[in-house]
Amino acid sequence: MTNKASCPALFLAAPASGQGKTTITSAIARYFTEQGKVVRVFKTGPDYLDPQILAQASKKHVEQLDMWMAGEAYCQQKLFEAAQQADLILVEGAMGLFDGEPSSADLAARFNIPVAIVMDVKGMAQTAAAVAIGLANFRDDYQCYGLIANNCSSERHAQLIRDALGEQLPLLACLKKDPEVALPERHLGLVQASEVFDELETKFALGCEWLLDGVQRAGTNSPLLSLPKSVNFYSAEQPKVQPLLAGKQIAIAQDLAFSFIYQANTRLLEEMGATLHYFSPLKGDALPEVDALWLPGGYPELYAAQLAKNTELQAQINEFNKAGKPILAECGGFLYCLNELVDLDEKHHQMLGLLDGYGSMSGKRGCQGMQKAILPEGEIHGHAHHRSRAIMEMQPIGYGQRQRHPAPGEAIYRTENLTASYLHLFFPSNPVLIADLFMGKLQAVDQEKLMAWENYNNQPINSPVSTSTLQQAAMQAQQ
Repeated sequence: MTNKASCPALFLAAPASGQGKTTITSAIARYFTEQGKVVRVFKTGPDYLDPQILAQASKKHVEQLDMWMAGEAYCQQKLFEAAQQADLILVEGAMGLFDGEPSSADLAARFNIPVAIVMDVKGMAQTAAAVAIGLANFRDDYQCYGLIANNCSSERHAQLIRDALGEQLPLLACLKKDPEVALPERHLGLVQASEVFDELETKFALGCEWLLDGVQRAGTNSPLLSLPKSVNFYSAEQPKVQPLLAGKQIAIAQDLAFSFIYQANTRLLEEMGATLHYFSPLKGDALPEVDALWLPGGYPELYAAQLAKNTELQAQINEFNKAGKPILAECGGFLYCLNELVDLDEKHHQMLGLLDGYGSMSGKRGCQGMQKAILPEGEIHGHAHHRSRAIMEMQPIGYGQRQRHPAPGEAIYRTENLTASYLHLFFPSNPVLIADLFMGKLQAVDQEKLMAWENYNNQPINSPVSTSTLQQAAMQAQQ
């Protein structure tokens, strides 16, 4: 078997969030798909909503690429596998081009994928060119393919940007502002694709026309709608997956309330030998006859009244927990496990009551970022992204470790064989730990380590304790 595969590839990044990357990436994916090309799209970083849109646009599954969360070798292997069967690989970046550790620029540079800069140019002209040229030349370890000017309002606007760029950077497209093309959003990002399938199909069709017009308006013989040059991708050695869950039956809640599920996670469970059974709490499904249960994240706050009405399922999950069977609950699944959930309209709804506490939507502000879950069984990478808060009447058994800050991250709770937190875990980052959770092979809590976390967490903001002392406490907790 060859260890190299070549495929045209393009990385779409931006100077900041909110520039239109997903709208443009999905339009490009659908354009080439309609040309009969096999398009594989990847999303940088931990994201559940953008990949749903991109998967519908490309008609192929979309996976996350993150060198911290998944590991460099994992990302390398996924790109190699895609290159073996695709005509085009698209990678959508996250945040700004240089934001995060590792950043979109780091990922593009590591795999030699040329970068197209997507920029909302509303309210600027020559300055847009200056920013784009600055981004293109800030580092010398990646290649910049050109600028896609979004919200470029007029022919004169396009001309000013084109003239300012000169020969320094290609102008790939000048896209008009078009509300009919914009993707629908809600409080955590885009609306789930399954909720607006037909609407998205209309937007993709309009998006292809929007792209064609934008390329013509660039007036520079733009290569954007031609296949870019091929990039060489190489296979990477990955640890062999062991059959640690052979014969185990795992139930997974999956519907509009519980939909934040990495395909990489379910694939790993199956590779370890588990049989997966999906069920919908919203549709009134009963809990399948299984050995373990996974309650993933999603939008329980939007469907709290429906979830509260399914009292039969609530009773079944309570009995499942009392029987000591393993449960993993993440973010929205964690909220479902609490006594009560206060929705966006401040209405109170009874939830499972497995954990003493209640959840409340906290408005626009929330928590997000990469974290490592520090569990008695080991460590596993993941992330937090929520705009709610949990008011708990029980003590955590551990905390997340933030990627770039010594303060404790999300609290982790456990009762019986239930492990729950706001953290979304990336299963392939520690398959053995995941197998232990679903097998119920749980370890005793390290009270000394937990106390170190608590001591750090309870320091007042204006505490006279030095920063170095706090960092030592955090390091002790993480050892």
